[in-house]
Amino acid sequence: MKLDNTVSAVVTGGASGLGEATARALAAHGVKVAIFDMNEATGEAVAKDIGGVFCKVNVTSDADVDAGFEKARAAHGQERILVNCAGTGNAAKTASRDKTTGETKHFPLDAFDRIIQINLVGTFRCIAKSAKGMLDLAPLEDGLRGAIVNTASVAAEDGQMGQAAYSASKGGVVGMTLPIARDLMSDGIRVNCILPGIFNTPLMNNAPEAVKAGLAASVPFPKRLGNPEEYAHLALTMITNDYFNGEDVRLDGGIRMAPR
Repeated sequence: MKLDNTVSAVVTGGASGLGEATARALAAHGVKVAIFDMNEATGEAVAKDIGGVFCKVNVTSDADVDAGFEKARAAHGQERILVNCAGTGNAAKTASRDKTTGETKHFPLDAFDRIIQINLVGTFRCIAKSAKGMLDLAPLEDGLRGAIVNTASVAAEDGQMGQAAYSASKGGVVGMTLPIARDLMSDGIRVNCILPGIFNTPLMNNAPEAVKAGLAASVPFPKRLGNPEEYAHLALTMITNDYFNGEDVRLDGGIRMAPR
């Protein structure tokens, strides 16, 4: 797919981190970008900076997602590109014992469900609604109608202690990428997935320098955190290379996460 001002895109989680870098990279090629995010102030600022449109969207809400696509399409037309970066995480052991009191507890099930609803169901919700709209687009070369990029995590394959919910959600994103690509293959919509490792995102910026240095040292090569622009570069490769389909690709400097 050629990236220019005849193409529009939706980037979920586009107000910061990996999503922001991808929104900026697409806009730099002339693509008309709509940002879906919960952070209104930051999202509006990024959208203004790249000449795009901001849509306040909670991906767990059908109504929000529908309204977001309606606003984005009113401004830019039906999107040919969807990049799913919206997501979050938490940490809790499946079951544990308090070392002081001896009290036992388990992972709060509502907290587990929240991560699944955002990272997995929210991603699928956006895919399904975007793909439905793409079906009405005129096909490009080779019958291409659209390209979708999902964001999982290396935790999908080697999750650490306390990451049961996060790993399950991201493992689900990996697991559904190929079947969705197969669902949509006859209509010319490609679907791929990136599994980022440890990236220098706003959440990571809040960590102490010693913690970040330790994480960087754990990466085989290069010994640093990933930059969001590197994620964006791979996302654009998946979008522009029309033979890229049904793939799950780690982007992690060769790291394999330890148990803790």
